[in-house]
Amino acid sequence: MDASPNTDEPSELYGATAIRENTLEQWPNPHPERPYLISFDIPEFTCLCPRSGFPDFALIKIRYQPRDWIVELRSLKLYINGYRDHPISHEAAANQILDDLVSLLQPRWMRVTADFSVRGNIKTVVRVDHGVREQT
Repeated sequence: MDASPNTDEPSELYGATAIRENTLEQWPNPHPERPYLISFDIPEFTCLCPRSGFPDFALIKIRYQPRDWIVELRSLKLYINGYRDHPISHEAAANQILDDLVSLLQPRWMRVTADFSVRGNIKTVVRVDHGVREQT
């Protein structure tokens, strides 16, 4: 048995590769004629503070009324995980998530709420909307 240390560079783990290579995907809405509500809660969102590099943690809530498309859930999970090493402000994160999903799905209505954990004795909640919500 060789006791010398392994000098080979470690390969990227499959999860890291999946996150890096991910593209948000749309899926056909099974009932585009009906203004129903879809809700996602993503409790493990992380990103980095662009000023300090410290991690920020948030509960991301996505609510939307689809038209022709819904988001494919695995692609959404990987997309959200892509923020973990990304320096971005709370406000920019909420707006970027909304912009990306609206661009992909063109929903009737969408809201993204980024409910960040307390840091430095300040609690931040950012809520951004697109469109007009129809009665369900």
